Formats: sequence, structure tokens, C-alpha cells
Amino acid sequence: MRLLLIVLVLLTAVTQYPLWWGKGGWLRVYELERKAASQQETNEALVARNNALQAEVQDLKSGKAAIEERARSELGMIKQGEVFVQILAPHEHEPEIKTPAIAKKKGN
Repeated sequence: MRLLLIVLVLLTAVTQYPLWWGKGGWLRVYELERKAASQQETNEALVARNNALQAEVQDLKSGKAAIEERARSELGMIKQGEVFVQILAPHEHEPEIKTPAIAKKKGN
């Protein structure tokens, strides 16, 4: 009877080992679920970024207002007759303005 009990305990241990610590065991499943949840969060953030970029592209394709806004903010361009005013924070230094040299035409 005692031998049968020892054999049954050993068989139970042998069958439980792969279930808990094997390649497809519970611990591995838990780890993979955690990685999948993390990847899902990353995917959702990337989808939100892609949607924002798609909206920006659509805005740029559909009207001039977005193009003008981009030209003003990124390239520092202004319209004819406009006055550019920039308010700096107290700790900011005045930006250095570089204007391209215009070649003088000979002749006329």
C-alpha cells in the first residue's frame, strides 16, 4: 500500500511538472498574456498617433489654412503686409534671424 502511494505521488509530480513549469505551462502562459497586454497598449498608442497623422494629412490636402499654419510655425513665413510679433518668455533669448542674401541684378 505504501509503495502504491509513493508511485501515485511520483506520477502526480511527473504529470504536474510540465503543467506548471514546462514549455506551455501556466507560468509561460501568464508571461505571454502580460506581454500581449503590453503590446496591445503599444498598438493602441500607435493607432492613436496614426489617426492624428491621418487627420493632419487630410487637413493639409483639403485646405490652405493648415498649409499656412505650417509655413508660419515651421518655416517662419509671413504674408505680404503682415507684421510678425513674437513674445518670448523671460528666460528665453532672442532668436538669431538669418535672411537669405538677394543678389543684385546687373543691367536695368
